[in-house]
Amino acid sequence: MGHTCNSIIINAPYELVFDISNDITRWTELFGKEYKKAEVIKKEENKITFRLTDEEDSSWISWRLLFKDKYFTYAERQEPKFPFKYMKIIWLYTPKPEGIEMTWIQHFAMDEKAKFNDKEVEGFINKHSQENLKIFKEVIEKEAKRT
Repeated sequence: MGHTCNSIIINAPYELVFDISNDITRWTELFGKEYKKAEVIKKEENKITFRLTDEEDSSWISWRLLFKDKYFTYAERQEPKFPFKYMKIIWLYTPKPEGIEMTWIQHFAMDEKAKFNDKEVEGFINKHSQENLKIFKEVIEKEAKRT
């Protein structure tokens, strides 16, 4: 199984960090060039079901639970799961003196038929998570200065 954990400190109020980072429709901006479409399919209470489409036109549906009062979110890739057997994601928001530490944890296993194995995908996810977290920081801190 694969496992990644990446963090960054965002110098902005918690409410703003949480709200912007969980605004699925802004993920095309926040994740750089990773997604060309991010669509909310359904919202019910604290659950969001959404579809992501990458630059290669691959699409999948995931769901996400928001626990704003507990400072975390939990998500799973739903359909299609391939190239994963499963993909579970936790985002933690930890208040620190210098801002909100945002931590992304991904726990997954690749399907045997996938062209990459768990270790290779760990490297890919770590690289892209670190790049994407920097974009989140830049966008959110810029917005915090305007408010």
